[in-house]
Amino acid sequence: MTSVNLLFTSAGRRVELLRGFRRAFQSLGIPGRIVAIDIDPLAPALQLADVHYLVPRLDHPEYIPQLRTILEREHITAVFPLIDPDVPVLAGHRALLEETGARVAVVPPEAVRIVSDKRSTNEFFLRLGLPVAKSWLPEELDAVAQHFPLFIKPRFGSASQHVFRLRDQEELAFFSKYVPLPIIQECLTGPEITNDVVCDLEGRVLTVVSRQRIRVRGGEVLVGKTVHHPSIIDACVRIAESLPAIGPITVQCMMDDGSPRFTEINARFGGGMPAGIAAGADSLRWLAASIARIPQEIPPLGSYRKDLYFSRFDETSYLTEAEREEVARRTV
Repeated sequence: MTSVNLLFTSAGRRVELLRGFRRAFQSLGIPGRIVAIDIDPLAPALQLADVHYLVPRLDHPEYIPQLRTILEREHITAVFPLIDPDVPVLAGHRALLEETGARVAVVPPEAVRIVSDKRSTNEFFLRLGLPVAKSWLPEELDAVAQHFPLFIKPRFGSASQHVFRLRDQEELAFFSKYVPLPIIQECLTGPEITNDVVCDLEGRVLTVVSRQRIRVRGGEVLVGKTVHHPSIIDACVRIAESLPAIGPITVQCMMDDGSPRFTEINARFGGGMPAGIAAGADSLRWLAASIARIPQEIPPLGSYRKDLYFSRFDETSYLTEAEREEVARRTV
């Protein structure tokens, strides 16, 4: 069997995800390596990888040349971004990176413009005929539209940074200046649903798992449960096919009187995605199998356990100074 070597950019704390891929490799008998890169030698996921490298920041002129060197050296089969800022960089250099023989599992550049800009995301949902949360740029608000509370967030932001609930006109005026390039949205009662959509590298949807976010920290879910809404699954398939998605995306929506209003798309694995695997939708196994060209019988979409609660927690890894220096030396 041909070796499958996967590389994960900005590996950070995504230990659970890398473990999931390792289990998938083992269960399928796939030979290969997991390679992780980051800017921080203390990034916990580096210790889970078979091979790791420290790289410059995304905006450094040597980032792409060094990444290309790693792809060639490690004979990488596919590259997956793990944070939002990586997506436009990888998509913009897809041709150069794929000259190495690796597949870059990110949406195409025209889709990057949709998922990176919340105004463009909103317009994309409307073109698909999907219900959305009402949204405005600050200059578009008038007295009629200002039914507080409202939410304000960066139009181009991620990881729930600079997201605030607005209670009155005074807070609206202040945060409209404080939040960088803000967009304002109506405040929906919820709950918030994250939908983990995993496609293969040809864009075929393998799984859609919906999970309700119950407790969140820094934009990452801590406590939640799997839920099932056929209309949301159907909408996620349309979204994935229309982008088109390559590899994983997450689709966010808020429930409003029992119906979804779609809000955001992240073109990467969601932090709580392993909950779907625990619920029976073994997306990483099916994705690994598709990359290795191993036939798999994949159940119909929605075939996972509902109302499975999950509670995530931190683990601690330890490095001596000598071990930290050894990790830090692993550069191109």
